[in-house]
Amino acid sequence: MSPVKNKQGNIKNKLVSLALQVVVLIFIYAGIQMYFKRDMPSGAAPDIRGLMLNGDHFSLSEFSGQPVLVHFWATWCRICQFEHSTIDAIAEDYAVLTVATQSGSRKNVSDYVMEHKITAPVIVDERGSLSKIYGVKAFPTTFVLNPDGSISNIEVGYSSEWGLRFRLWLSSL
Repeated sequence: MSPVKNKQGNIKNKLVSLALQVVVLIFIYAGIQMYFKRDMPSGAAPDIRGLMLNGDHFSLSEFSGQPVLVHFWATWCRICQFEHSTIDAIAEDYAVLTVATQSGSRKNVSDYVMEHKITAPVIVDERGSLSKIYGVKAFPTTFVLNPDGSISNIEVGYSSEWGLRFRLWLSSL
């Protein structure tokens, strides 16, 4: 066999091997996503009511007729820290509620919000009751709600700003 054909065969084998590895990784990622989403609601989103950090009362049902982003996060979650600016930017254009879960007292969360300059609305879920209703088992977890209040998309883990904006735009169609 000539050295040229042998080299081409090696490149082809490496490409096939790489493609197979990518496919396996996609299946693993999809499996992990399915595992984390297994207990999450579908259809109508459970209502969230509470007192936001700024002292205003909040009810998710107030936002019917528009897409809403509901973002569960925790102060101890390093990935969540990377998303704060993304969620704040989206909150300038869409209805957004963030839920600080398993993060300590209102005072702890308030200090964290001030330190990290978070501007999106925050409800503190000290006992984790809201995250339990939504079936959240990993942070961050983000729900995109249709204008009729139904869940159109769930993301577990980091999500890009443009990916979330696209999902919100789709839910408004």
